[in-house]
Amino acid sequence: MLNITRFKNTVNYLDIAMRKRLALPITSWQLCLLAIIGGTISSLLIALFIGAINSIQQWLLADIGHYTSLTELNRLFLPIIGALAILLTAWLTGYQYIRTGIPFVLHRLKVAYGVIPLRNTINQFFGGIIALASGFSVGKEGPAVHLGAASSAYLGSRFNLPSNATRTLAASGVAAGIAACFNTPIAAVIFVMEVILREYKIHMFIPIMLAAIVGSMVTSTIFGPAHGYEFFSPVALDFEHYPWLILLGLMLGTLAAIFNRFIVAAIENAKHFHVVARLLIAGLITGSVGFIIPYAMGTDLGAMHFTMSDDASTALLLGLLVAKCGLTIVAVGMGIPGGVIGPIFSIGAIAGAVAAGMMGIAFEDKMTSDFALMGMAGFMAATLNAPLAALLAVVELSNQLEIIAPSMLVISTACLCAGQLFNNRSVFIMQLNVQELSYRTPPLENTLHNIGVLGIMRTNLALLNARDTEQEMQEKAMKSEYLIMQSNGEFYWNEVVYEPGKERRFRQHKLIPISSCATLAEAYLQLNEQRLGGVYIYDKSPDNIIGLLTFEQIRAYLTKGKI
Repeated sequence: MLNITRFKNTVNYLDIAMRKRLALPITSWQLCLLAIIGGTISSLLIALFIGAINSIQQWLLADIGHYTSLTELNRLFLPIIGALAILLTAWLTGYQYIRTGIPFVLHRLKVAYGVIPLRNTINQFFGGIIALASGFSVGKEGPAVHLGAASSAYLGSRFNLPSNATRTLAASGVAAGIAACFNTPIAAVIFVMEVILREYKIHMFIPIMLAAIVGSMVTSTIFGPAHGYEFFSPVALDFEHYPWLILLGLMLGTLAAIFNRFIVAAIENAKHFHVVARLLIAGLITGSVGFIIPYAMGTDLGAMHFTMSDDASTALLLGLLVAKCGLTIVAVGMGIPGGVIGPIFSIGAIAGAVAAGMMGIAFEDKMTSDFALMGMAGFMAATLNAPLAALLAVVELSNQLEIIAPSMLVISTACLCAGQLFNNRSVFIMQLNVQELSYRTPPLENTLHNIGVLGIMRTNLALLNARDTEQEMQEKAMKSEYLIMQSNGEFYWNEVVYEPGKERRFRQHKLIPISSCATLAEAYLQLNEQRLGGVYIYDKSPDNIIGLLTFEQIRAYLTKGKI
């Protein structure tokens, strides 16, 4: 019995020691290993997600994404049937769990460190499969981000890790999801830093990078190394084309601002309708437009293939651009469970091809492929307010380093135009604002969110109770730095106060319980009003005290960086 007890104590000690290291804002091999495991689980789930979509489309269509193979009536009714199937899933899981996608992940990262309710994840998985298979103009990256964050954050909550480590795992899952979707690991890492976390922290880079590598490897192994964007021809842009690229950037910035505002307006107006009406309206509009313009259906590749074909005149592309923008706005605004980045790529490519056609008089060749690539980069950058992620995405998708300089010019012009002339912001932030989902925290709290209470808690303490004799109390006091008194189920900290010329005395503070998973932000919020005292850290049960954290320690961390 003694050996078993000693073994359990040793395991518990090692567990707390590991979690204490994970609570610190430093790169650790333990967190990297968990990010790899989480990235593997996330990417396998996303591979299952993509495989299900491809299987359904191959069963319904002549080829994946080719809705032109359907009859007009089938194109009309397919999205309506899809909307009904999404509603069935939502009804089975509860309509209150229908929020999904990247904006919801951003919200959960702020309010719950990336932990996502299971029913939301079920809605995202099955609803996303149905939406993408039935022709709605949404992207698979939205569900991938949601599924990746949910899978990796589950590891953190399952192993009772500090919340700051769980947040890093959720971000790593997002990177694995993006890399799994597009086979763009570098862009996935920058997307997480620029759009999801909206901050660059060195200790997060390594686990996020490892998860992105895993995500790319898993889907490349299952579906092959190609990412579906190999139809772009080698870039032939030169300095003489730069004035036209500036005009393209201005056009893309204007289009992005209009696009974002229409999405916000659609979400705002959709609030007045029940979810059943919203999804059926989206299905009816998608089917009606698809009846006339089948290339506007689906996520991205179908429209891009048509854009690159010889049959695509400027007038047809202009009509396709309007239809694609409209269907995407309707789908996102009405709450179809899918992403917006896939359609953004498509809209940007079509817009670039339209610009190439309009500027065709200036070139011997219309250079449709080059301008389509520039359009993807500029429109994504201006719509998401993520210039670096957009640049690296098109570089990885096209496998051409030569596009870096012209892409930077288009991206800079588009972002300046959208931001300065139209006060445009990231479409995700605009969605969060209109949906009244919190995503901001004060800068001080942001700093405190990066370290867990385990990281700076004091463990040299003694627990006193009424049954202790005077001698036992003195012995405990001599061996310990902090004294905690238990009385009537409450815990009190006897702070030793030294005053010049006087004997030491004790100041008693009632301690507030804080879970070992909490960050300094939660402890600070508990103590900020009185600005003194402390909290006691418990593991699993409030009676299992493992440490003490005082307000002075938090102040020292903020002002002097002391741990």
